[in-house]
Amino acid sequence: MKVIGFNHASLIVSDLDASRRFYEGVLGLTPSDKRPRMPFDGVWYEIGAQQIHLLQVPNPDAGAERPEHGGLDRHVALNVADLAAIKRDLEQAGMSYSVSKSGRPALFCRDPDNNTFELIELPV
Repeated sequence: MKVIGFNHASLIVSDLDASRRFYEGVLGLTPSDKRPRMPFDGVWYEIGAQQIHLLQVPNPDAGAERPEHGGLDRHVALNVADLAAIKRDLEQAGMSYSVSKSGRPALFCRDPDNNTFELIELPV
């Protein structure tokens, strides 16, 4: 077997509307119209050739304790063009974040269901 690429990450959410406010309003993602019919609510976001799938299904990890710093938790890493703008958007939305402890231009934040994201600034 040889892995030839990364396709998507699926994340469990409890309130699709609240999650969409984060993914679309804060992260600026656009829903994809390619999501097939499923027996549960959800939304897909395309990021280049990859996707994030939000699944509104029962969460087997609900109530699990998470580390305060997202870098010590399982997470999805996304590249961003302007980390300062992301910080402003998170602050305006009243969302907390922590700066990467590696010293590189990155931060960690969580969606409304505590799914963790690392946002890494890359020059465009």
